[in-house]
Amino acid sequence: MKIFKPLRFPYGSKIHGAKLTKDSPIEYMPAPATVYVSVSQHIGAPALPVVNIGDKVKKGQLIAAQQGFVSANVYSSVSGTVKAINDIVNGLGQKQKHIIIENDFSDEEELFDDIKDLSPASIVERTALAGIVGLGGAGFPTAVKLAPKNPLDVLVINGAECEPYLTCDFRLMTEKTEEIYKGIKLTAKALNVKDIVIGIESNKPEAIEAFAKYDDVKVVALKKQYPMGSEKHLIYVTTGRKVPVGKMPFDVGACVQNIKTVLAIYEAVSLNKPLTETVITVSGKGVKEGKNLRVAIGTPFSEIIEYCGGKSSDTVKIIAGGPMMGKSLSHLDQYVRKTDSGILCLTAKETSLAEPSPCINCGICAKNCPMRLMPMYIESFFLAGDYGNAEKYGAMNCIECGLCAYNCPAKRALVQSISSAKAKIREMHKNG
Repeated sequence: MKIFKPLRFPYGSKIHGAKLTKDSPIEYMPAPATVYVSVSQHIGAPALPVVNIGDKVKKGQLIAAQQGFVSANVYSSVSGTVKAINDIVNGLGQKQKHIIIENDFSDEEELFDDIKDLSPASIVERTALAGIVGLGGAGFPTAVKLAPKNPLDVLVINGAECEPYLTCDFRLMTEKTEEIYKGIKLTAKALNVKDIVIGIESNKPEAIEAFAKYDDVKVVALKKQYPMGSEKHLIYVTTGRKVPVGKMPFDVGACVQNIKTVLAIYEAVSLNKPLTETVITVSGKGVKEGKNLRVAIGTPFSEIIEYCGGKSSDTVKIIAGGPMMGKSLSHLDQYVRKTDSGILCLTAKETSLAEPSPCINCGICAKNCPMRLMPMYIESFFLAGDYGNAEKYGAMNCIECGLCAYNCPAKRALVQSISSAKAKIREMHKNG
């Protein structure tokens, strides 16, 4: 058993882990009476519904087909009847089309046929067919990453799970080690690479030990430092390769995949299952009983919280995802998507409700930025409507890790400003 040390990562911050559900085994939550399945659960074009109101569907049946190269299929997570196909404004303020299915609780399931020739091409094809996307939160169609234009020579598996509160990846690494390993090998075969590296933060010794038994996987015990799971930084600390500004991992011969993503590849290839469920963490001191749950895609957040005993009266904020990169919800008309990793019910002691005050030009946001940006300047240009200078100062290179806002003594909404600036810059270029 050999465990490797990472290269030095000089930026970022140490933040409180708050892994309240680390010792909570993954529990299966029964599917709800009604699921609300979004056709936009990925980066790229929304999937096109292929069912009609009144149709009977099985669990695992295609209900929305990918449109174009960067898109992904969507499958029913229950058996039942399509009751509606409506636009819903979710808790993030996004208007998305949802296919609403009434569960008949028969659990009638539809699976793929066995793959007869397990070639790299067939693995990529099955990954695309199954609707698998990056389950670490990015949502980029995985099959596209498995078919790069230039050859790669290393596969990097992201087992960092550096976001506070979230423990679903950790539980999977300890409970589904063999399945994840098989998914890693299938991914490596699809990419035609032999070198495999998995980075796991050192505060997860059980997971490190679980994967250290495999001789063909290099395990790197990462320093507990946020955002260690950031793609470019993970590549550097595990392989020594630097991804230049404006470039992608494949430009340095690397591919990064998340723990849940490779597990989904294993289930699609070996078990013939499309992506219909995901594992999330429900945590925070505002929820009665924190859990790690396997849930049907399309399950209402409100029912998940109730399944965990409900939220306490002193809950002041509900977040989809982790507290650093997750999004605060304006209401609970939110439904589980492929990319969801957590639901946090936070009390006033766990989050800041302070109103932002004027920037004091302390430079702390720049000092802690892992991308070496100047968030205070980008925000200033954005608020002034000067999107050209916001771009000049590197807005498009921001990974939205949240460290700038986390460390800001003036409590500026820096991440939101930069994220909005990026949207304006894209719009500016689109309109010429």
